[in-house]
This record gives sequence, structure tokens and C-alpha cells, in this order.
Amino acid sequence: MSRSPFRGAVPDGLLYDTAHDMWVRCEGEQVVIGATAFGIFLAGEIIAFTAKPKGAEVALGRGLGTVECAKTVLAVHAPLSFVLLDANEDAEERPAILNRDPYEAGWMVRGRPLAWEVERGELVDAAGYRAHVRRIEPEAVFL
Repeated sequence: MSRSPFRGAVPDGLLYDTAHDMWVRCEGEQVVIGATAFGIFLAGEIIAFTAKPKGAEVALGRGLGTVECAKTVLAVHAPLSFVLLDANEDAEERPAILNRDPYEAGWMVRGRPLAWEVERGELVDAAGYRAHVRRIEPEAVFL
């Protein structure tokens, strides 16, 4: 049984981590981080999300929390190094918003970046992320 190709958004104005399918939005001295619609498509519907505690220092590529999907629990890998200032409690209580609105209401964590000037260079813009998605999923449809 074949699955349908990815159909989803890759909004402009965000930076993307192609290694872990995460997005980053800079807001002043802070960053907001979440999973991309494509990352959620690959993992499957998220049924639970738990972030690390406030104050945790999270290194690039290390776990900022976990998500539970139908058949597995996955670490959510950080697209950059940061100190966790706030977790999205709504997403922890009602994880369906991660699937429904990953770029707005479904953000995962807010933090203070530790090496922004260095690590931001590893992130790509929306056009670069769309190209990444197309390499994996040539039939992808961007909304």
C-alpha cells in the first residue's frame, strides 16, 4: 500500500534545520522552535509532546523533548544550542495542535540562543528547505 505524498506548508520568513526537520523563528533576543509539517509527516501523527524543563541548556542536535507517535517515541533534536525559557504548555496538553498548526499555535519551545551567529549559518531559508523536501519526496505539494 503506497502512501500519499507530502502536502503541506513551508512558510517563508523562518529558518529550517534539514538534518532534523525543525524550524526556527528569531524574535528579538529569543528563538521559537518547532517541528516542520514535513517532519511531522515523516514521523506520523503526534499524540504526545513533552519538553525538557525550563532552564535546561540544550546543545545543537541534542534532545529538547520527546514526541510520541502511533508506534514510537522520538527525541526532538534541537536545531541550535539554547537555554529553554518556555515550553508550549498548550501543545503538551493538547498535542493535536502540533499536527494541525505546526508553525503558529504548535510551536514547541522558546529559548535564548547560545551560539546564534555561528549556528544560524547551518540553517536554510524556506526555498532551501523546499528543495530538501523535494529531494526526499519528489511528489511533494507545497500549500
